[in-house]
Amino acid sequence: MIRATENNIELTSPTMIPKASGYLWNDEMMIHVNCRGYAVAQFMQPEPAKYSYAPNLEAKTFMQPEQPYYAHHPGRFIYIKDQDNGEMFSAPYEPMRVLPEKYTFSVGKHNINWKVEHKDILIEMTLSLPKKEAMELWRVKVTNRSEKKRNISIYPSFTIGYMSWMNQSGEYHEDLQGIICSSITPYQKYQDYDKIKNLKDKTYLLADRKPVAWEVNQGEFEGEGGITNPSALQQDKLSKGESRYEMPIGVLQYNLELNPGAEEEYRFVFGPAKTDENVARIREEYFIQDGFEQAEIEYANYIAEGKGSIQIKTPDAELDNFVNHWLPRQVYYHGITNRLSTDPQTRNYLQDNMGMIYIKPEIARGAFLMALSQQKASGAMPDGIILHKDAELKYINQVPHTDHCVWLPICLSAYLDETNDYGILDEIVPFSGVKEEATVFEHINRAMHWLINDRDERGLNYINQGDWNDPMNMVGYKGKGVSGWLTTASAYAFMIWADICETVNQAETGKEFKQEADKSNEIINKYLWDGNWYARGITDDNVVFGISKDKEGRIFLNSQGWALLSGAANKEKKEKLLKAVTEQLESPYGVEMLAPAYTKMRVDVGRVTQKHPGSAENGSVYNHAAIFYIYALYTAGEEDNAYRLLRKMIPGPDLEDIKQRGQLPVFIPNYYRGSYRQIPRTAGRSSHLFNTGTVSWVYRTLIDGLFGLQGTKEGLRIKPQLPSHWEEASIQRSFRGVELTIDIKREDNVDSIEVYLNGEYVEDGVIKDLKSDSEYNIKVKIPLAK
Repeated sequence: MIRATENNIELTSPTMIPKASGYLWNDEMMIHVNCRGYAVAQFMQPEPAKYSYAPNLEAKTFMQPEQPYYAHHPGRFIYIKDQDNGEMFSAPYEPMRVLPEKYTFSVGKHNINWKVEHKDILIEMTLSLPKKEAMELWRVKVTNRSEKKRNISIYPSFTIGYMSWMNQSGEYHEDLQGIICSSITPYQKYQDYDKIKNLKDKTYLLADRKPVAWEVNQGEFEGEGGITNPSALQQDKLSKGESRYEMPIGVLQYNLELNPGAEEEYRFVFGPAKTDENVARIREEYFIQDGFEQAEIEYANYIAEGKGSIQIKTPDAELDNFVNHWLPRQVYYHGITNRLSTDPQTRNYLQDNMGMIYIKPEIARGAFLMALSQQKASGAMPDGIILHKDAELKYINQVPHTDHCVWLPICLSAYLDETNDYGILDEIVPFSGVKEEATVFEHINRAMHWLINDRDERGLNYINQGDWNDPMNMVGYKGKGVSGWLTTASAYAFMIWADICETVNQAETGKEFKQEADKSNEIINKYLWDGNWYARGITDDNVVFGISKDKEGRIFLNSQGWALLSGAANKEKKEKLLKAVTEQLESPYGVEMLAPAYTKMRVDVGRVTQKHPGSAENGSVYNHAAIFYIYALYTAGEEDNAYRLLRKMIPGPDLEDIKQRGQLPVFIPNYYRGSYRQIPRTAGRSSHLFNTGTVSWVYRTLIDGLFGLQGTKEGLRIKPQLPSHWEEASIQRSFRGVELTIDIKREDNVDSIEVYLNGEYVEDGVIKDLKSDSEYNIKVKIPLAK
C-alpha cells in the first residue's frame, strides 16, 4: 500500500488515506495537492493570492488545519470517456470516484505523479513547477493497455472558481490555444485602486495541443449531472462556451484513436497573469521555444540545492529515508519562502532561518541581520518582520507578544556552532525608527536587557496578549499577568548569551547574564514549582494556572522542557516532571502540549481554551512544543526518552499508524490531534499543515542531540546519544566545507565515548583544524547499553 524509495513515497490506494498529500513550491508560489486531485495553491503579489478559487467567496486567510475537502473543492482532474460504450471515469480519483483497477500516487521531491489505470486505459499525470514563476506545469499521458483499438476522449478540467463578485469572465483564445479568465479584485475606497490595478487577476490554462472543443462556463459544464457526472460529457463535443459574469472553469476536450499499446502525451500550463500579453509570452517561452522541459530540469536542480548537512544510516530505515530526503526539503521550504508571507512572525522568521544554517547558512545570516534591523533602540523586537516595502503587520502580528527577543541568542548560537562566523557579532546594524546603529553584539545585549526589564516585581516576565503560545491572549492583557514559560526561556537565553559572551572575551558581560540566568531560575522555583511540575503562568488576577488543582489545563509541556534547558529543575524536580509528562501528556502519537484539554472558555487564559479539545494549542501533539521538550531531553541526557518521542513525530512505520494519522511520511505537520485520554477516536490525525517551526528544531536535535555532532569554536564535538536499542549508526556530515564520515558502534570494554580520527585517539572528542583537502574517517566507540 505504501512504498518508499530514495526519491518518492508511493501510495497505491486513493481511499485508504484520502487526505494523503504532497507539496511543491518556488520563490513565488506554493501548491498542496492530495492523492485524489484536490489542490490548494497560492502565489505572492506581494501578498498571498489565488488563481484557483473555491466556488464561493473566500476569506483571505492562511492555510487551514485539517483542510476539509468537498465535491467542488478546487482541483486538477482528467475526465475520461470511452466513445464506443459511453463509460466514464476520472483521474486521479475525484470527482467521479470510480475506483480504478490500478492506482499509484507518488510524492517526489520535485514533482508529484499519479498513475491511474481503469478498463485498460492508463492515465499518467505529473505536476512540476518552474524555478521562479507562479505557474503549474502538467504532463498528461494516455496509454491504451488493451489489445484492441480504443476511441476515447479526455477532458482536462482545472478549477478556476468564484474569482470576484465585482467582475469575472472567461473565454477560449484560438491564437493562444488556451483559456483566459479575467476578474477584478473587489475594492471600495478609491485610494485602493492603486493597490489593485497591477494585480495578476487573470487565470489561464494553456495547452501544447489544440483541443477539439472546450468549456469555460462551469454551470453549462455541470448541467444537471453536477461536478461528479457533468451533463456536458454526455454530448459528443463540449459546447465551446464562454463565461460572462458567471463562474468560470477550464475544460478542454481531446479525442484520441489509440491502437494497442499506443500512447499520447499532452502538456498544460496553469497559473495567474496580469495581461493577455503576459499569457502570450508564457506560451511562446514554454511551448513554442520548448522551455517546458528546461523549466522542469531547472526546478529539479533548485530543489536539490536544499540538501542537508547529514546523511544517515541507522537501524531504522524509515527514519533514514525521512532524515536524508524529506526533512531537509521541508527545512529548505521554510527558509526559502518564509512561509509565503511578507510579514512572518519574528519568532517564526528566526527559527525557520535557524534551520537554513544547516543548508544555506548565508541565507540564515542575512535573515538574522534583517530581523535585527527592525529592532527598536529599547531592545524590543517587533511582532513581525517586514520583508517587502509595501507590506505591513497583519493578523496575529497586530497582537502584542512578549517572547520575540528570547529567540535571538538561541538561534544565533546554532549559527555560530555551525559556521564559526563570530564576525557577525561585529556587523553594524541600524535600529528601527531612530538614527542609531550598533553592532549585532550590542543589539542582542539590548534584547536581553529588554527581557530583564519587562518583568513584574517578583521578577517574572509579562505575557501581555501572548508569548510563544499565540492564543493565550487573556492571561495578561490587563498588564499584570506573567508567563512562567517565558521567564524560563529567558533564563535559557541568558545562559546561552553568557556562553557566547565568554567565547568572544566579553567576560564581564557574560558574568552579568549568567547571574541573571541563576536569578531567573530561583524565581521560577519560588513562584512556579507546583510540587511535581512547573506552572504555566500567573493571570492578571494573580491566579496561578497549569497546576495540579486545575481540572483542565493542569499541566503544560513547555514549562517542563524549558526548565530542563534553563537548569531550573534540579535532579529531584527533573525526575518528578519527567514522570508527570509521561503519565499525563504522552500518547501513541507523541507528547501533548497540555492536558487535560480545555472544554470550555476560561476567560483568564484566553481563546486557546475555545479551540476544539485536542486541536492546535489546546492539547494536540503540537510538534513545535514537542521538539522543544525532546531537545531538552537530549540536553538532560535522557536519550531513550528523547528518541521514543522523536520517532513518534514521523508517521509510521506500521501501516495502521499511518492510516490513523492520515498522512504520508513526507513532512512533519504542525500538529497531530491530541486529547488521547479524552477523545481517543480522533487522536493522531494530522493537521496536514507543513508550515511549522518544528522542522528546524528537529534538524538541530538530530545534530546536537541524537548524533552529537555539534560545532564548537575549536571544531566538531563528537558526543552521540544513540537510543539503547541501537548498536550502531553511520553519518556523513558536511561541516564548514569539510566532509566527515562517522561510524558509531557499541563495543565491549568501553566505559565512555571514545573518538578516533583516522585511527588516532582524540582525547577530548573534538575534531580540530578542519581542512577541506583532508580526509576525515571517524570511528566512535560507545558503551554497551545497560
